[in-house]
Amino acid sequence: MDKKILIVDDNEDICITVKEYLELYGYSVETAESAVKALSIINNPFDLIILDIMMEGMDGLELCNIIREKIACPIIFVSAKTLEEDKIEALSVGGDDYITKPFSLKELKARVECHIRREERIRNKETYILSSGNVVIDINAKEVLCNSEKLQLTKNEYKIVKLLITNKNLVFSKEKIFENVWGLDSESYLDTVTESIKNIRKKIKAIDKDMSYITTVYGLGYKWEIKNEKK
Repeated sequence: MDKKILIVDDNEDICITVKEYLELYGYSVETAESAVKALSIINNPFDLIILDIMMEGMDGLELCNIIREKIACPIIFVSAKTLEEDKIEALSVGGDDYITKPFSLKELKARVECHIRREERIRNKETYILSSGNVVIDINAKEVLCNSEKLQLTKNEYKIVKLLITNKNLVFSKEKIFENVWGLDSESYLDTVTESIKNIRKKIKAIDKDMSYITTVYGLGYKWEIKNEKK
């Protein structure tokens, strides 16, 4: 699993108990028994933070306020406070969940798993969307959009756009594009690459007339480069 969790609680027994329990399920767990100690290690990458509210000195709400702008991972507040306004305040300062003490370790683990799964779904979805300027590729759907309008590309035109936009500003020779898109055993010819690039440019230009995306590097090949052609 190799997911890292930070527990911030001034109750040492709680820190140890939760740490040992979550480690049984493959989590890597660090503990901090004060907000100050948490601040000293908060720049380490964590997948989730379990944060107590009532701690001596700086409390959990103050800590969350300080770290939330630079920490994107889910934060689960734990607290003996049970009033609705306490829960609302915790969520309003950047918390993602709230569980009251005493709590079940099974319930806490279930909430941890829920938030980590959701974060993974978000990250996975983001990796399937590529964008550059006004052009967006939905890799799952194998579609290219320009100014939110779907480009009617052939299968190989789509592959060319994906290859170039994934490697922005890198020059690909016609031979290299041909090899990546058509394959070495194809009976097509290199001129097919030139014709496909021409068609892609034409289809993009019909929607985004003021922008150029594929640059010809004479004698070398093509690269994905955004240029504003508006005069």
